[in-house]
Amino acid sequence: LQLVESGGGLVQPGGSLRLSCAASGFTYDYYAIGWFRQAPGKEREGVSCISSSGGIKNYADSVKGRFTIYRDNAKNTVYLQMNSLKPEDTAIYYCARRKAYYCSSQYLEYDYWGQGTQVTVSS
Repeated sequence: LQLVESGGGLVQPGGSLRLSCAASGFTYDYYAIGWFRQAPGKEREGVSCISSSGGIKNYADSVKGRFTIYRDNAKNTVYLQMNSLKPEDTAIYYCARRKAYYCSSQYLEYDYWGQGTQVTVSS
């Protein structure tokens, strides 16, 4: 069982990154997937999530209009396209699975997590 995030890095303000969350070892289609982030000294917060079919997507107010989540169930991968990045987006980004159709912004409702990928937005 694995969730592996990739795609993080250092980017200038206004730049873009695409994060990937690749899953293996479980029936991916049965799970909603969430992206969360945690900055130093701050609590983990929900960024975006997507239902198991991909038909329902939710975003935190702080990223609406800048981030887009989508999934390719044939590749067992969820993506988070991040545009117009700001310094306050700097954090470790984690993906997690929730055994349900609908996703949730509550991290306690997710039962398995990836190791995280660092995103740093700085000039």
